[in-house]
Amino acid sequence: MVTVTLSCGRPSDAHMATSRPRVLPPGQPRGGGCRGGVEPLPIQGLPGPGGADWTAASGLAAGEGSKASTPTMPGQDQHQLSEGEHPAVTRFRQYLQIRTVQPEPNYDEAVLFLEKTAKDLGLECQKVEVAPGRIVTILTWRGTDPKLRSLVLNSHTDVVPVFEEHWNHDPFEAFKDTQGNIYARGAQDMKCVSIQYLEAVRRLKAEGKCFPRTIHLTFVPDEETGGHEGMEMFVKRPEFQALRAGFALDEGVASPTETFTVFYSERSPWWLSVTSSGNPGHGSYFIENTAAEKLNKVVTSVLEFREQEKHRLQSDPNLTLGAVTSVNLTILEGGVAFNVVPATMTASFDFRVAPDVDLKAFEERIQGWCQAAGEGVTYHFHQKWTEPRITAPDDSNPWWVEFSRVCREMNLSVKAEIFPAATDSRYLRAAGVPALGFSPMNRTPVLLHDHNEFLNEAVFLQGIDIYAQLLPALASVPALHDEC
Repeated sequence: MVTVTLSCGRPSDAHMATSRPRVLPPGQPRGGGCRGGVEPLPIQGLPGPGGADWTAASGLAAGEGSKASTPTMPGQDQHQLSEGEHPAVTRFRQYLQIRTVQPEPNYDEAVLFLEKTAKDLGLECQKVEVAPGRIVTILTWRGTDPKLRSLVLNSHTDVVPVFEEHWNHDPFEAFKDTQGNIYARGAQDMKCVSIQYLEAVRRLKAEGKCFPRTIHLTFVPDEETGGHEGMEMFVKRPEFQALRAGFALDEGVASPTETFTVFYSERSPWWLSVTSSGNPGHGSYFIENTAAEKLNKVVTSVLEFREQEKHRLQSDPNLTLGAVTSVNLTILEGGVAFNVVPATMTASFDFRVAPDVDLKAFEERIQGWCQAAGEGVTYHFHQKWTEPRITAPDDSNPWWVEFSRVCREMNLSVKAEIFPAATDSRYLRAAGVPALGFSPMNRTPVLLHDHNEFLNEAVFLQGIDIYAQLLPALASVPALHDEC
């Protein structure tokens, strides 16, 4: 059953993590070119949800996996691998071991990994350097009808920093425990989806399939730092226009329940600082018209608005986080000494503006809060997204029709939601490409950007099954009215 409602998962924001990064020396690169024959490694499918004999302890499907030998991963000896591990799981763990961790991601090794994969699968490979050292890698599976616009499968290659001391295993070892849980930074966000795309393509090509629409797999840098030297620049380039994208899939989040989440829009990040100027003086006097007094008025106004939105969310069961505007006071700055009244003080806020909000009116509201606080109160934006877009999750959208049909036929429970934070989907939608955010991870705790991030191998493999059904349907959407 496909249920459409407004809801949200845990925010998966490009800037949630500000921890001290752990950047380890890179492992050996995986070499390879961009062209070659198909390596036929058919993936054994798992029964769909409800049709498998899931063990209570681990969620593993009975009989899952292959007994084929697996290659050695970078930085690991052969004896460290699980015997009989599914080759798709091994490739997932290889990709997780590549240390594309911010703020110094090893993108070169990731690109080499993708180049080799393109050669193995017989896919075209193109590299586009959108900024120095920032490469978008495009793998292409040509369709049979070049008049039709393409299907884009997007994922980002970077991952957020880690607090190593809070991890039970090396976050770049891709350790797998006896229950099949694979621990690594990026296990959920979002290297799993990257490999699931590739493994679904591997299976379909091994089966001799081909489809009317071309499929482009795009692997972009720097999503975790806002996409400013990644997707934001890529959509402005002629190489992106040449893709002739008609529809895109991008990342979602895990779901702890049986229901999968799919995101059709997201809130706009507005990061702004309010600076108040006032009279300085000695800390022992009642100085009038201080910067602190005026800034306090703005902070009070913002926090009152926050409480109103929080109450609106809590009092209406039909609303969820993505459907309201949130704000948090994240930085306070000012002062030089205990006994000196500062001449200026600054408060910084993280607003996440719901997609149905009138942005012009909302900024006027912020201006009103500053004006009401008194003279010498100004604000400026550090980030201001002003192009929210919605990909209709209803029968008016032929892409949604096919997506939801496949979910129904696979007996998947799916909820359509507004993403509460920000992903690269916003750049795609603003460029005129309808996009859905979807990471096929159910029965999985939400651990993106968290300590001990993991994904169970059975959930990972089931995701390949899902994409292996979705891709043929989406790549076979009949010609739309503007494609005839």
